[in-house]
Amino acid sequence: MARFITRRLLWMLLVLFVLSIVVFALMHAVPGGPFDREKPLPPQTMAIMNEKYHLDDPIVTQYVSYVGDIAIPTITYGTFKPDAAKDYLVVIPLPAFFGDQATLRWINFGPTYKSRSRSVNDIFRDNLPVSFQLGVAALGIAMMLGIPLGIFSALNRNTIYDYIGMGIAVMGVSVPVIITAPVLQYIFGVNLKWVPVTGWGSFQQMILPAVALGFVNSALLARLTRASLLQVLNEDYIRTARAKGLSERAVIIFHALKNGLIPVVTVLGPLFAALVTGTFVVEVIFAIPGMGRFFVTSISGRDYPVIMGTILLYAAFLVIANLLVDIMYAWLDPRIRYD
Repeated sequence: MARFITRRLLWMLLVLFVLSIVVFALMHAVPGGPFDREKPLPPQTMAIMNEKYHLDDPIVTQYVSYVGDIAIPTITYGTFKPDAAKDYLVVIPLPAFFGDQATLRWINFGPTYKSRSRSVNDIFRDNLPVSFQLGVAALGIAMMLGIPLGIFSALNRNTIYDYIGMGIAVMGVSVPVIITAPVLQYIFGVNLKWVPVTGWGSFQQMILPAVALGFVNSALLARLTRASLLQVLNEDYIRTARAKGLSERAVIIFHALKNGLIPVVTVLGPLFAALVTGTFVVEVIFAIPGMGRFFVTSISGRDYPVIMGTILLYAAFLVIANLLVDIMYAWLDPRIRYD
């Protein structure tokens, strides 16, 4: 298992490296630049801005400099005053024998072109925890609703309960969150006044966006759980377990459910990465200060560091989530081995 994890981590670094090259090249291939305006800036101003952010350097030089700021750690001594260009995400004080106030600093995503005093790391520090909390809450709701509903429908196949459960799942898949969210706001926020309609900071303000986002994804998990469990229930080892005299509950819990959840766990990896890195529609509807709106506005504004940082962050979450999914396979199915 240790060799498998080490190998996957090395592959993760390769994936992030290749992805960074592709995204960096595509960003600079798109016409326009971060300082283009409806009313063009004077050429002297454009030249000064491009020189300040090194946009006048060859694209290879820009890429090497950008990746170096992220991947290569640096050690600073004495008093260090971070600014938008030199703001590190990882800051570790070193023992005294390294030198006076020696500090290891690592991962600098650079400044954002839309704010002179703010860096990409500032956006991550301020807004990523909000998106992460919302994503974890939504994923928890999706699992608590979707997986039990799928199991219940599979165990009551072709009955009224199955039809009701799958009808709810089809409705959840068919109705997008851009419709579900305002309906929830109108019913529970405006009419009943049970919870706040917008904002972030309290548990009550988390309920509506988490439910809106979780309900849509719970429908997907419900349909996948039902289909997978129905397939497993027709396997020979399930008939053998029943023939041995095991109770139906033991057959479902200890034999059918673990293997039936393998496709569900496979989906949970990418779903987790997508939810915790920000969902633009929900964040806009509920006025949540998350990562989603920064990613969308950075694309339209050609804010290269924010685009690169957000995509690399999402890719890192995705690769790590898939690694955890692969590790869970060995627990769900004893036949799977990585050694």
